[in-house]
Amino acid sequence: MPYTPLPQPPLPHTPHTPLGRLRWAAADGWTLTLRALAHRVKRPEQLAMNLLFPVMVVLMMGYLFGGQMEVPGTDYRAFLIPGMFAMTMVFGVESTFTAIAVDAARGVSDRFRSMPMAPSAVVVGRGAADLAESLLALAVMAVCGVLIGWRVHDGIAAALAGLGLLLLLRFALVWAGVYLGLVAKGPESVTMIQILVWPVGFLSSALAAPSTMPGWLGAIAEWNPMSATVTACRDLFGDPSLAALSGDSWAARHSVLLAVAWPLAITAVFFPLAVRRYRALGR
Repeated sequence: MPYTPLPQPPLPHTPHTPLGRLRWAAADGWTLTLRALAHRVKRPEQLAMNLLFPVMVVLMMGYLFGGQMEVPGTDYRAFLIPGMFAMTMVFGVESTFTAIAVDAARGVSDRFRSMPMAPSAVVVGRGAADLAESLLALAVMAVCGVLIGWRVHDGIAAALAGLGLLLLLRFALVWAGVYLGLVAKGPESVTMIQILVWPVGFLSSALAAPSTMPGWLGAIAEWNPMSATVTACRDLFGDPSLAALSGDSWAARHSVLLAVAWPLAITAVFFPLAVRRYRALGR
């Protein structure tokens, strides 16, 4: 009896209208977001490590080295928490990079490209999943901060605005991590990301006030995109002693503006680069 192959369902047609393409991209992006979150759930040890590492840094800096850290006019632990919020967002670039680089090295990205899905779905799905993990990390860090004495002084609305700026910074850096993960030779290149990320994290106002640094170094720290978010969050959280440390430079007086402008600029550069690089895989 001759073999008769089973009929295959027809492939979905690519929408041609702008609204149709937007819906298509949103549906595919949501599917890959669920995939990335499922991978996180299946590897709870990695998720726990990502959440507990910044807590360990806070406890180490706040209690082990905090007695030697001098911040004029305020308790160092209250100064530290907003900075660690931002550092957690910046260090998340490493996990984004690793996930994308692993998929590319294993051929998963090429397989996705062969499927009838929106070209932006892979990067959008990764970005949404990383933002969800970052939101969880902020919740853990906030609990840690409250336990060691950090408080919000200007009400819940201002505090939520500060958290929104932190997520905006993470949103922008997701695309940098995606692009670098796609151009890297493999996940072992994460050392390259650490060389880029750690100076950005430490050469900022996260762990020390720029006013305590040499003049030229303090100016670099003030204009660091991460410092803009840290300074804006300290202002929005409302601690008067922390706000007084911001200084009177243009960057300090317009920290909220810069905390919005810097992430938008980073996104404008790296999002199209990430999508274009993904489309060019295998060529």
